[in-house]
Parts: sequence; structure tokens; C-alpha cells
Amino acid sequence: MSEQIDVFKLTRELIDIPSVTGDEFHLGTSLAELLGRLGYQIEVQEVESHRANVIATTGDQPAVVLSTHMDTVPPYIPAVEDDDFIYGRGACDAKGIIAAQIAAAEKLRADGVTEIGLVFTVDEEVTSAGAKALNAHPLASACRYLINGEPTDNRLAIGTKGSLQVTIKTDGRAAHSAYPEQGDSAIEKLLDVLADVRRIEWPEDETFGGTTCNIGVISGGTRANVVPDEAQTVLQIRLATNAREVKDLLERAVGGRASLQYMSVHDPIRLLSLDGFEQTIVRFTTDIPYLTNWGTPLLIGPGSILDAHTEHERVAKSELMRAVEIYSALAKRLLDRE
Repeated sequence: MSEQIDVFKLTRELIDIPSVTGDEFHLGTSLAELLGRLGYQIEVQEVESHRANVIATTGDQPAVVLSTHMDTVPPYIPAVEDDDFIYGRGACDAKGIIAAQIAAAEKLRADGVTEIGLVFTVDEEVTSAGAKALNAHPLASACRYLINGEPTDNRLAIGTKGSLQVTIKTDGRAAHSAYPEQGDSAIEKLLDVLADVRRIEWPEDETFGGTTCNIGVISGGTRANVVPDEAQTVLQIRLATNAREVKDLLERAVGGRASLQYMSVHDPIRLLSLDGFEQTIVRFTTDIPYLTNWGTPLLIGPGSILDAHTEHERVAKSELMRAVEIYSALAKRLLDRE
């Protein structure tokens, strides 16, 4: 039995359940209970202890699955609202999307459409561990289309940049800072490496634009009066071209002066485009590269990526309501293709 979902109320409730990556347990439990009450068949797929994906189906094999992630970046920010927007951590990335997808699924069920499913993953903001586990699920073979939700201003993304995350580490020799000649500063070595990395001319692509490199984290040393014997940095590179080309440039710049550990790598992805939907190319990455067994992927969702991960994160109420219509129309369009 389908129900009319109050999308604004559900978005606020989801925001008010903290779910920074690694702490998704309570949100997953709440979603499983809600979807169970709505009459879905629920499976909780454990990824790690107290961390699990939530899978909901109608009882029929799902040819189209709506999916997004439950985790958020820190810090937790509770929900507030005004006449036009709902604010708080996850408002657009991606708890408003969860609410819109559930409401769309209920709208579809009310119209007699049952070949649908809902999937909500853990860990998308870090390593996509939830998506990687989900990709091995036997239900994937029944799915023909995966509609993934991320903030795209309700435009259908026809491509996403690739992603390369790498840790660069340097080693040195500790010494008293009054006698620096007795040591070997790992931080100064790292700074030299980063100076050369910043001078790299990264490749460009006609469709995806330029490759960009963000020096996201730098750490090292123990005290100001100790020559540091270790240092490291974590880079996030958004790929406009294939990863191998970027790796070659990076490794040449480092030149053996530091160790490199690639944390995650995937090339840019071209996605399904459909007439009748406004289209865009997005620079960010998603769970999609790790859900290859779940059919043809699409990417769309309410809210702006420019608001995601910020202290003013928000989603327009009008976009949430529009997203419900878009998700349900998109699912019907895809099922008609079948």
C-alpha cells in the first residue's frame, strides 16, 4: 500500500539523524524501519560492523533502482528551514535526495508500477565501500537501470569526471631543531615535491574540461623543536582524461623522492542521455563506477553541488518537489524502453 510522503518533513528528519561517514548505523536503521512500514521487502546488507546498505524492493524483481548514499561529510549540522529552503548537513548531499526518491517510489507504486527498488549505501564520501559490497549482490542481475542521486540541479548528468586519490609520503631523520644539520626534514622534502606537483600541466578534454588537483591534507612532524622524520599529503585529482596519463605525470614530478599510494582511481564516465531532460556534465564522482553490475547508470538529483560540503548546505523546497516528479517520470520512461 503506497503512501503520500511529506518530502519536507522527511528531509528534516533525515538531516537530524547524524550520519558522518563511519556513523551511518542509526540512519540506516531508521530508513529500514520506515521502508518496512511502507510495505517494502527490506534487506540490510552488512558492509562492516554497525555499517550496512539498505535495500528495499516491492517483491517484484526491480528493473529500475533509485539509489544514493546515507553518509555525509563532517561536521553534523541540524536541520532548519525557511519558506524556500531546508538547511543542514545532507540537505542536498544526499538526504533530500533520499526523501525525494522514497516519495517517487511511493508515487510509482500508487500508479501500479512495481518493478522498482531503492538502495541506500554507506561510505560514498570516502571509499565507496558500500557500493563495492553492493555490486556483488545477486539482485543486481535483475536491474536494467540505476538512477543514482547526487545534487545536479535536477539536470541529467551525461558524464562525470574521473577521480584519483593518492597519498604522497616522505621520510627523513629526526634531530633537535637547534642542530638541523644532524637531521633530514621530511616536511621540507614534501614541500619540494609539492612545488613540482603544482607546476604540472594537467591534461584537458573537450567534453570534461581540465583535470584539477586539490592538495587536501598535509601532515607531519611532532613538535616545532624537532626536525620531522615523516610527512605526508593526500591529493584529490579530478580526471578529465584517463588515469594512466595523470599517473605518469605525477610519478615523473615526484621522481622517486617520495612514496605514492593510490587510494582510489577511476576514469571519467559517460552516462545515458535522454531527450526531454535538461543535461549537464559534472566534475565530481559518485558511487556509479563501483556499481557496474546494476545496469545502465543515470545521475540526477535536486540541489547544487556548490552548496554541498559547506556550512550553508541547503536544498530548495521547489527542487525537492520537482525531483519527485523527475524520478518517477524517469523510471516510467526507462521501464517503457524495456
